[in-house]
Amino acid sequence: QVQLVESGGGLVQAGGSLKLSCAASGRIVSINSMRWYRQAPGKQRELVASITSGYTTNYADSVKGRFTISRDNAKLTVYLQMNSLKPEDTAVYYCNADVHAAMLGTFNYWGQGTQVTVSS
Repeated sequence: QVQLVESGGGLVQAGGSLKLSCAASGRIVSINSMRWYRQAPGKQRELVASITSGYTTNYADSVKGRFTISRDNAKLTVYLQMNSLKPEDTAVYYCNADVHAAMLGTFNYWGQGTQVTVSS
């Protein structure tokens, strides 16, 4: 069984910063791409940032220059450093990863989500 557990969400004022973490656990052999998505009330879930096993990163235009995705393979963890936060960044943030687990193969997994609220 593979689990992704996010942490680090909360309430912050506009212009502030938060750092999200997502730790994977289980009988994991390797993790390929890792991603952060977000979903605001009444909106579709959108891809915020991604990072490959080779550390290539991509960002949504709305967060470029403000958010940084990184990963620590030894800790099976992906991070999202969010700076200069805006009220429109308010959403539930979800971790997503392509995980190769022992005896299971490679599947896509989701975390349970963590709420980020930015006040104006």
